[in-house]
Amino acid sequence: MAKDTLTRFIFENTPARGMIVQLNDSWKQLQNQKTYPEVVNKVLGEFAAANSLLAATLKFDGLLTMQIRGSGPVSLMIMECTSLQHIRGLAKYDESVHQGNLRELFGDGQLAITIDNSNSRERYQGIVELEGEKISHALENYLLRSEQLETKLYLAVDINNACGLLVQKLPGDNNPTDDDWNRITQLAATIKDKELFDLSAQEIIHRLFNEDDVRLLGEEQYQFKCSCTRERVGNMLVSLGIDEIHSIIEEQEKISIDCEFCNQHYEFDAVDAEELFAVEIQHPIPKTKQ
Repeated sequence: MAKDTLTRFIFENTPARGMIVQLNDSWKQLQNQKTYPEVVNKVLGEFAAANSLLAATLKFDGLLTMQIRGSGPVSLMIMECTSLQHIRGLAKYDESVHQGNLRELFGDGQLAITIDNSNSRERYQGIVELEGEKISHALENYLLRSEQLETKLYLAVDINNACGLLVQKLPGDNNPTDDDWNRITQLAATIKDKELFDLSAQEIIHRLFNEDDVRLLGEEQYQFKCSCTRERVGNMLVSLGIDEIHSIIEEQEKISIDCEFCNQHYEFDAVDAEELFAVEIQHPIPKTKQ
């Protein structure tokens, strides 16, 4: 079975579509960045699979970010997916975390979906209250409220795999009948975790929808990749201002920064700082016309 892939398909005689994502190596690499409690790790894996599926439903050139901020033992969870199918993510939690539903894990929280388009520099963000027992329920609610798209998500995670199945009504005048849609969702709901882990996407589609006329639309490869660079970290330091940077270096001799997503370590000393601000002065930000 191919690993780290997303497979798209449509129902030829019913205006609905589906997607299957199976993350293996990328999920293992994401886990290698930090050790989480089992309950946090499971939800983070669901977030990774769901983020990949959601990104595949949208047309964008840039970055899609899913984020939950809450008042519970898990205070923050972020997952990012680029239009190049690069994923990364992290969670922040306290030691009181234990098995539970979304409310018990996150407390009062909100789910935010943000799309940053690289070319147009446009930014779209949708925010909904965190509702439901599982990540899949929260995202189904988001898609229905924000995009008016009726969607069903089925997510499965273990130490080696983060997988998911999505079926969705297509927008337009020729919506599937209730009977068609109910049949598709009832069949999709019979998917088992082990099938998502062990079978190929083609085998899953045949097992679930062999009586439907289903057309495969191709496969995309996913990988774990962090977007941090020394240049980006330097730009962040420049935004703090030269006085603040001098103050930190005077106190600590250097500035040390670790990327929270991939643990890459960056250091800047006094000479590095001067070079950062020398470049900033040579390339000043243009003033806005009055």
